[in-house]
Amino acid sequence: AALQRELREELGVEVEVGERVYRTQHAYPERTVELNFYRCSLKGVPRPLLGQEMRWVPRGELHALGFPPADTELIELLAKSDRRATPPSGPG
Repeated sequence: AALQRELREELGVEVEVGERVYRTQHAYPERTVELNFYRCSLKGVPRPLLGQEMRWVPRGELHALGFPPADTELIELLAKSDRRATPPSGPG
């Protein structure tokens, strides 16, 4: 429910949340975070509602985008994955 609410508030989309695909912990100097990543099906076209930058990029370009250190392992897995992700098509 929290993931659905966040995606609705930040990207204006409804999602069907599937299985957890990855879990990791990362220790920053000031705290340790636990991240859970879920496979989701978008219902609608995402749009940045909070002024954030958003674009679709090929998996092989993810490393160049400067994700936080806690995301490093997942980014490596996504970049290696041969599963094809297709961005949703826009209206019309």
